[in-house]
Amino acid sequence: VQLQASGGGLVQAGGSLRVSCAQSGRTSSTYTLGWFRQAPGKEREFVAAIAGNGHTTNYADSVKGRFATSRDNAKNTVYLQMISLKPEDTAVYYCAARSAYWLPLDSYEYDYWGQGTLVTVSS
Repeated sequence: VQLQASGGGLVQAGGSLRVSCAQSGRTSSTYTLGWFRQAPGKEREFVAAIAGNGHTTNYADSVKGRFATSRDNAKNTVYLQMISLKPEDTAVYYCAARSAYWLPLDSYEYDYWGQGTLVTVSS
């Protein structure tokens, strides 16, 4: 499984942005997709996860109500829609995948990783 994250950029506080994660190689609707982020000098943290069928999602408390993840399995793409962005959301955002029927919250539980896309929120 190969993952390619894209869509990052510079946005003002309060703005919105959508990042995407394209899957290639062995793709399957049984793969859970997770989103993580890592800010400079900080550890990688869980942001959101979506089940393979797209019916179940989970979010970190810090992004609940502002971020939404969805997937289009026909396009092998997962999205992370971010609104009401804050400067503290500035980070490199990564997508990750594993074959699972639950939603892992820890980065070590994921087998495949994309290269990350930088999101910068200016104040």
